[in-house]
Amino acid sequence: MTIRTAKPAIGVTPPAPARPKSAAPEWRITADDVFLFNEGTHYKLFDKLGAHPLPGGGVAFAVWAPNAKYAAVVGEFNGWNRASHPMTPIGSSGIWSAKVPEAKVGANYKFHIAARDSDYAVDKADPFGFMHETPPRTGSIVRALDYTWNDASWMASRKEKQALRAPMSLYEVHLGSWKRDPADPKRMLSYRELAPMLAEHCLKLGFTHVELLPIMEHPFYPSWGYQSTGYFAPTSRYGTPQDFMYLIDFLHQKGIGVVLDWVPSHFPTDEHGLGYFDGTHLYEHADPRQGFHPDWKSAIFNYGRPEVRAFLISSAMFWLEKFHADAIRVDAVASMLYLDYGRKEGEWIPNKFGGRENIEAVEFLRQFNTAVYGAFPDVQTIAEESTAWPMVSRPTYVGGLGFGLKWDMGWMHDTLKYFGTDPVHRRYHHNHINFRALYMFSEHYMLPLSHDEVVHLKGSLIERMPGDPWQRFANLRLLLTNQWTNPGKKLLFMGGEFAQWREWNQEISLDWHLTEKPEHQGIQRLVADLNRLYRSTPALHAGDCDTRGFEWVEPNDAEQSVLAFLRHTPDKSSSALVVLNCTPVVRHQYRVGIPRFGTWTEVLNSDAACYGGSGVGNLGAVEASPMPFRQFPASALLTLPPLGALILTMDRPPGAGAKDA
Repeated sequence: MTIRTAKPAIGVTPPAPARPKSAAPEWRITADDVFLFNEGTHYKLFDKLGAHPLPGGGVAFAVWAPNAKYAAVVGEFNGWNRASHPMTPIGSSGIWSAKVPEAKVGANYKFHIAARDSDYAVDKADPFGFMHETPPRTGSIVRALDYTWNDASWMASRKEKQALRAPMSLYEVHLGSWKRDPADPKRMLSYRELAPMLAEHCLKLGFTHVELLPIMEHPFYPSWGYQSTGYFAPTSRYGTPQDFMYLIDFLHQKGIGVVLDWVPSHFPTDEHGLGYFDGTHLYEHADPRQGFHPDWKSAIFNYGRPEVRAFLISSAMFWLEKFHADAIRVDAVASMLYLDYGRKEGEWIPNKFGGRENIEAVEFLRQFNTAVYGAFPDVQTIAEESTAWPMVSRPTYVGGLGFGLKWDMGWMHDTLKYFGTDPVHRRYHHNHINFRALYMFSEHYMLPLSHDEVVHLKGSLIERMPGDPWQRFANLRLLLTNQWTNPGKKLLFMGGEFAQWREWNQEISLDWHLTEKPEHQGIQRLVADLNRLYRSTPALHAGDCDTRGFEWVEPNDAEQSVLAFLRHTPDKSSSALVVLNCTPVVRHQYRVGIPRFGTWTEVLNSDAACYGGSGVGNLGAVEASPMPFRQFPASALLTLPPLGALILTMDRPPGAGAKDA
């Protein structure tokens, strides 16, 4: 090991000597690489471990297996002979390496690992493999990642497009079941086939981003990608890594961002994967009370091990650097934060202070967010976190976890419970729809109606709405308008945008034929108009994460199940009035307080005939008089449509003072 007087910068390998620009970079693992890896601060391990084609031919292989007494590269280039290409340990680093002249790009391979202290021997897929065979086959494939990107314009502008003050409306997609080949419904479309269709759909409906359920390679398709084995490989079910790059590139060129679901909370125990990798519990905890997840029957990463932290953070960096991902959505954060998550008393081990908080996982998440935002300040990290853990989306330097956004699971559950209740009983459940205001700015929130809400016999969104068919569609329009007008970024799972009746099934395509029916077209048209308004009306997005962006007008009318509030830009130069009537009764002459008198334009009515509604409204505008009402200096009388929502706007005249706000 090289003697040093100062530790190298975190996550940075010292530069190699200058070489001619035409020469390909030389692959080698340096003493500094080893130091940073063992310290847990090497965040570009994908450049060192795994399989790397060499400029002069052949492939360099490297694998971390500190407990191995023997390691070898096996593959089609040597007839899977475990004696042909033994690997050599790099000092005491735990890393084994070999250069195989016979190997080339496209070759199938695995690592044969024989344990030091037992007779355990196994052929493992490459943890850093850039491509793997299509399941159920489990081999890795030597792959280069060369690709010519054409998204420079998007990459230069995405910081502003993903800022907390910007509109973010995510369309959540499972690629294998979004749309399949009409001529052969069993055939899943490729990344390249999906690219233009997905982009066209998002542009038509106005979504700013696509969020993909995990595309990292996974052996069990019905896991939807949440049981990942290939943390550095897009699933080959839909094509090559370059094909996936093409999909992201295409979306970027159309002005659509890409969010990738990422699962650092657990991994499957398939023999070819990470579990018991070198005859020891290398990536996971050995004690099942810490290392085995009872709910998902999967292994839990050992966040206290520096090399594991480096592995996981390198994975996140890989998708951001090599695939131009715009955001990382971290799955199941709550399961990482709590040692007793999904466990009964006596089935978990307290931390060193006797508590249930997973201190090592907390440190890992803070390290992850610090590293990501340090390297990519124009991206977002998003936490799926379902508990009251404080400051999930606050900076690490004030004690937060450092995420940019957090899913508001409480809003999702309360809102769906409320809208699933028959309107005649909603007066008794008003707290489910107004409670969020007590905490809506405690985090930077995203409002999700996700895949989890339309599976496991829960029913689709439209199916969960009460009443006859007309009322069900009206309730869904009301639900979606409530989502799009509440503070927070938006997420809607595929099928919800056109009211698919059946529950989501990953084995078949969405029911696109429904989009030919008027009532389903009405839902699509509403979503498109909500997205258009959300993006074009600063009052509806600039204050998504700012306490100045929301003001109650009528929070407590439980008897009539009416809710009204204002959305503002932080400087209150632009305002939008939102009124929800959550019963099928038309409310005439309903008075609401308004901050300014004059003409307020009805920019959206969810009961409009073009959406499939009854057409009750206010003829496009209302006049607010200088009659004080409640805390406001002006007021207006509205006609509230049945099971309908209204959005009205008025921009403050140029030069108006703060007192006019």
